[in-house]
Amino acid sequence: MKPTVWRIVLAIAAAIGIASLAFSAGLATGLVIPRLTNPPDAAPVELVPPQISQPDPNQPAPASRDELMAPFWEAWEILHDEYVDQPLDDGLLVQGAIRGMVDSLGDPHSSYMDPDEYLQANLPLDGEYEGIGAWVDADGAFLTIISAMPGSPAERGGLQPGDQVIGVDGEDVTGLDGNLVIRRVLGPAGTAVRLTIRREGVADPIELEIVRERIDLASVESELLEGDIGYIRLLSFGAQTADDLDRDLRDLLRQDPQGLILDLRGNGGGFLHTAVDVASQFLSDGVVLSERFGDGQETVYEVEGGGRATQIALVVLIDGGSASASEIVAGAIQDHDRGLLVGETSFGKGSVQNWIELQDAQGAVRVTIARWYTPDGRQIHEVGLTPDVEVLAVEGGEADPQLDKAIELLLGATAQTP
Repeated sequence: MKPTVWRIVLAIAAAIGIASLAFSAGLATGLVIPRLTNPPDAAPVELVPPQISQPDPNQPAPASRDELMAPFWEAWEILHDEYVDQPLDDGLLVQGAIRGMVDSLGDPHSSYMDPDEYLQANLPLDGEYEGIGAWVDADGAFLTIISAMPGSPAERGGLQPGDQVIGVDGEDVTGLDGNLVIRRVLGPAGTAVRLTIRREGVADPIELEIVRERIDLASVESELLEGDIGYIRLLSFGAQTADDLDRDLRDLLRQDPQGLILDLRGNGGGFLHTAVDVASQFLSDGVVLSERFGDGQETVYEVEGGGRATQIALVVLIDGGSASASEIVAGAIQDHDRGLLVGETSFGKGSVQNWIELQDAQGAVRVTIARWYTPDGRQIHEVGLTPDVEVLAVEGGEADPQLDKAIELLLGATAQTP
């Protein structure tokens, strides 16, 4: 089993009003180890000694750790002997070395927090239900907006998916860990926060002032639309989402709908176990997702069975704000040919991170430890899911061509059913 200290892929913090894509997986549930079996009536298996390859005498031996670290210690001594301002803070030098080592991976989701940053990121939050109401990705080089919550200050303030936060209240936050940027965005309801945004396709940074509010967000909404089409919108994948979805599905299915729409637009993710629970409501059996680690090990998550909506005609709505847990569910439904995806390409968050504390309270290192894959083995990180039927959203007004298309497809499927 892989160690888990703040296991991150898709976590959410809906209660604090601005959520990071983080995720707590708990215990691994399906470590896959290939093994060979020999039927009782089969011929004995001949055991052949393994062929041990001999080292190539022409290849240099790998460098020892001491040899690899020699340039580091040489640079260390040069700084202590030659740098103009003495004495040096050795602790800061070590922290800078760790930060540089992690940065050299070239992975925007792996990073280092020094002891003070790590302490700040883990302080209990006051007014944890107050903020701007946005799903964000805190794992990259910048705090990135996944989507604004419906009806939130972030939505009214003009934040868009893909926006990168580079300043908060006039202070540059580039290079600052996304979890610390989140804390600066949070604040008491009624107070304003000024965000400096970098937006793709816009040359100059954008300044947005957003007044914080108390964020009350249900995780599931449902109704019966015209044409007897059931509609369920998932706003998050929180601890209560699975139970709320089960309740709403039970009530909707009692009304005998002709089809079902699962709306995952703007849903920035949540807990992995919740994603498996949600997918299991629509799939009869099979794999929901797998995680593959750097050492070749794999964890497979299977459908739990007993879902309420495994047979009804299904359309799933996605867009650029559908991320992580939303992509797990949509990807599983697409790979199992259970329903059609309608809308726009999803966000593309398919990596797994761990926050691992260093000994003696020396901070923590966040490192990408795995990537997750759809049942067909697709890796969607930075690619996203492509909808089966692409329909672009319309900015402003009440028109919703994506929802209209979903209804059209379901009514057409119903009309063709004998």
